[in-house]
Amino acid sequence: MGDDAHRWSTFHGEKTLVVAARTVTSTARVLECLPALLRDDNRVTVVFAYDPTSAFNDGVLDLLRDAGCRIMPWSQLGSIAADLILSASENIEVPQGDCPVLVLPHGIGFQKLVPDSRTPRSRLSGVVPDSLLESGRAWLAVSHPDQEEQLLVTHPKTSGRTLLIGDPCFDELAISLPQASAYRRALGVADGRRLVVVSSTWGPTSLLGRHPQLPAELLASLPYDEYRVAAIIHPNVWSSHGSWQIRTLQAAALEAGLLLMPTIHAWRSALVAGSVVVGDHGSVTLMGAALGKPTLLAAFGSDAVSGTAVAHLGRSAPRLDPQGNLRRQIEAAVQDHTPERYAAISELAFAEPGQALARLRTTLYRLLKLTEPASGPPPLLSLPQPDPPGTTVTSWMVTTAVTSSAAGHPLVTVRRHPAAVSGNREEAADTYLHLACDEEERDHRLTESASVLVRRRFAPTTISALVWIQDALSRFPGSRVVAVALSTGGFLMGTRDGRIVEATVTGPVIAPGLPAALVYSCLRAGLPLDDAFMTLRIGDVREEDVTLRLRPLPPTGSWP
Repeated sequence: MGDDAHRWSTFHGEKTLVVAARTVTSTARVLECLPALLRDDNRVTVVFAYDPTSAFNDGVLDLLRDAGCRIMPWSQLGSIAADLILSASENIEVPQGDCPVLVLPHGIGFQKLVPDSRTPRSRLSGVVPDSLLESGRAWLAVSHPDQEEQLLVTHPKTSGRTLLIGDPCFDELAISLPQASAYRRALGVADGRRLVVVSSTWGPTSLLGRHPQLPAELLASLPYDEYRVAAIIHPNVWSSHGSWQIRTLQAAALEAGLLLMPTIHAWRSALVAGSVVVGDHGSVTLMGAALGKPTLLAAFGSDAVSGTAVAHLGRSAPRLDPQGNLRRQIEAAVQDHTPERYAAISELAFAEPGQALARLRTTLYRLLKLTEPASGPPPLLSLPQPDPPGTTVTSWMVTTAVTSSAAGHPLVTVRRHPAAVSGNREEAADTYLHLACDEEERDHRLTESASVLVRRRFAPTTISALVWIQDALSRFPGSRVVAVALSTGGFLMGTRDGRIVEATVTGPVIAPGLPAALVYSCLRAGLPLDDAFMTLRIGDVREEDVTLRLRPLPPTGSWP
C-alpha cells in the first residue's frame, strides 16, 4: 500500500476495500462471506487492516495469515484512499474522511449487553459509536426489520443508517441441513447415534461460565455407543483464556471423546449435524433452535436484551437441570420436540432467509460505486464436511445385563461410558460392571485394573492375533478377557483360563470391546462359550446376532 503501490502491483483494482479485522469472531464472519461476494472481479482490491485494540484480538493475525490475507497495520489506514471499510466489529475507530463504513453483525442482531471498552458501563453489542453515526458514513446491516425499530428506541442516531440484509451465516446453515447425516459421519458419529452440541457464549453468565464441567457430565451420563458430544465455544473464550486453559479445564471431557470444535468455520457443520443443542443466550444456540433442533438451555444470562429473538427463546425453550438426570432430559427434549417449535422465534430473527448474500453483494457494490457483476446472484453453497477434532477414547466403564430374547436365547445388553468421566460406579443387582481398556491407553493404572483389554487395530492373520492374545494375558494378569478384531472379519478373544473364543457378528463392523463385553458377561453368568448363539444389544442403537465357538490352539510348531 502507498502512493507508489502501482509500481509493484500485479492487479490494479479500480476500488480498494479495507476489511477491519479486530476480533476473531468478527473477522471470521467477513471471511466466510466475502469470497462469494467478490469472486472473479478484478476491479476490487481487498486489504485487511489489523486493529489490535480489542481485548479479544488474540488469534486474529493467525486467522488472517492462514487465510492468505494481505495484512496492513491499523496505523497505516489513514494513509490510503479506501473506497469502503467493511467490518463485523462495531467498536472500531476509523480515520477521518468520507469513505463509507459497512458494519455486519457478528451474531444475530442486537441481543446482548457487553462491557464498553471506553467506559465502565455496558453497551448494546453491534452498535457503532455515535460519532460515526453522526458523520453519516456508517451503515448497519440488520437481519430483520424489528432490529431497526429496536435501534431507533435505544440509539435514535441510527435512523436512516440501517440496511436490511438478512444473515448469510444462517442461510448457509439452513441450506446445509440435508447434509446433516453426512456431517455426523464425518465427525465420527455413526448412523443411529445422536450428536449433542453444547454451545457456550462468553462471559460469566454463559454456559461454561456457570457450568464448566457440563460437557464432562454429559459424557458421563450418555452411553458412548449411543451419543457423541461436541462443544462450540465462543471465540472470545479462546482469545481471552487461550487454548491451553480451555483444554486443561476440559481434560477429562477430551479424554472421554469430546469433539471440541475449532473456533473458525467448522462449528457451522457441527451445529447442522447436531441432534440436540444444549446452550445459553448466545447466537449459536438461537441458530440451532431456528434450524429446528431440539434445544435445552443450561444457562441464560441477564445480559440478554429483552424483546429480542433470543429473549423469546429464553422464555420458550426448556431448561436443563445440570444436577438432574442428564440423559433423561436429553431424551425427553428429543422425543417431545417438533421441528416447527421455534419457527415463530426464527421469524423474529431472520427476514426472508436465503437472500442475504445477494442483498449484501448489491449493497457492497453500491457503496463501492461499481456496477454489480452480471453473472447472477452469488452461489449459496452447502458447508464443507468437517474434520473430526476429537480424541480417541481408550477406556470405558461397561455395564452389561443378561436376559432372554423373545426367541429364548441369551440377550446381552451393553452400555459403555468413557472411564475418564465415569467416576466410581457400582454394580446393580441385575447387571455386571467392568473396566475395559484399549492396549493404547496411556494411564497404566487403568490398564492394570482392566478386566477386559482390547486391541483396536486389526490383526492381519489368525496367528498374529493368537500371539497378541498370549502376550496380552501375560502382560496384564488382571484381565479376564482380551480381544482383537481380525482383518478377515470376526473377533478372537482369550480368557484367563486359557480358552480361545471366536465371535462372528452379523451386521456392520463393531468395536472389539462389544463382543468382549458379551464374553465377559457369559463368564460372569456361567453361560457356555462353545457353539453358543446369542443377541448383542448395543444400548438402544441396534441389535446384532453373535455366534461364539471355541477354537483349539494351533500346533506349537506353527507359531512364529
